[in-house]
Amino acid sequence: MASENIKDNPFNINFGKEPSRMISREAQIYEVVDTFNSVTPSSQVYVITGVRGSGKTVTMTTISSELSKSKKWIVINLNPTRDLLVGLAANLYEHPLIKPAFIKADLNFSFVVGASISSDGPAEDVEVQLRKMFKIIKAAHLKVLIAIDEVTNNDNLKVFSSAFQIFMRENYPIFLLMTGLYENIKSLQNEKALTFLYRAPKIELKPLGIKAMSNNYREVFDIPEDEADDMAKFTCGYSYAFQVLGYLRFKYKMQLTELIPYFDEIMEEYAYEKIWSELSEKDKTVLLILAKNGKTKVARIQMEANLTSSSFSTYRRRLGKAGLINTAEYGYCSLTLPRFGDIIRAWE
Repeated sequence: MASENIKDNPFNINFGKEPSRMISREAQIYEVVDTFNSVTPSSQVYVITGVRGSGKTVTMTTISSELSKSKKWIVINLNPTRDLLVGLAANLYEHPLIKPAFIKADLNFSFVVGASISSDGPAEDVEVQLRKMFKIIKAAHLKVLIAIDEVTNNDNLKVFSSAFQIFMRENYPIFLLMTGLYENIKSLQNEKALTFLYRAPKIELKPLGIKAMSNNYREVFDIPEDEADDMAKFTCGYSYAFQVLGYLRFKYKMQLTELIPYFDEIMEEYAYEKIWSELSEKDKTVLLILAKNGKTKVARIQMEANLTSSSFSTYRRRLGKAGLINTAEYGYCSLTLPRFGDIIRAWE
């Protein structure tokens, strides 16, 4: 089967890279942008959560890009596996918007390797150094956005978050945008010293609009509306599935039914195996029951999983928040991700 040049494909199956074709989450994006741009922002922290492949990184990147268009914003992206405070200071010092002011203030950044601020003597704690930097940034009427993708509850995040909380109380113009899986965010905010994360607004990325996806498919492939609708419905609104199906259709020029084996292969390898590996055994039991039965009454799930009503509510809430099951219909649960049930049944 002849295929199109992959370089021309407007859809992208690589995680974290912004594709040419995407459904923008305008409401969520501008909620954050407008809040952070306010004279008196109601929050200096936002957390974006959703199932793997729901578009968390792309949404964060779009917000960062929108803010960076203004010369009032310094946008810093940090690696959550590294020392975040040192990384923040290093990136701030090298940012072209503010570096001249640091140089003018005789701020010597060699403290990262154990040296000093030349005007103040010996090397100091990195938090003290950051305060000096934030004072200069505040005086310059600038704001700092710190973006951290896919956070987990590790020592780097705990130390950084504790310091950030202090910096906020000291009224520095700093803002934090984080993405993470529901369980990782929950674990981090359960830390006693990080209760401010409980109060931080959470943006849970829900399924994309089916009609918006259909319109995109129609525009790219020049196909009838009903065919584009069928493609969009097949994805169940899952952002990554929208990219995968579009990518395959562009590459192979096949009909939807012919693309399913290719779709299953990519979804299994790139998304579903990873999602599955992060679940508890009881989570897997619940999902397999739904995979076998489709939309299922809660009472039946409890019986087959050998769970009490109280214990099942914990799994239902967690799996719902994680974006893996739909609990909207009272008394019933169902799977949310396309072909997920067929794929996990095959693993038994």
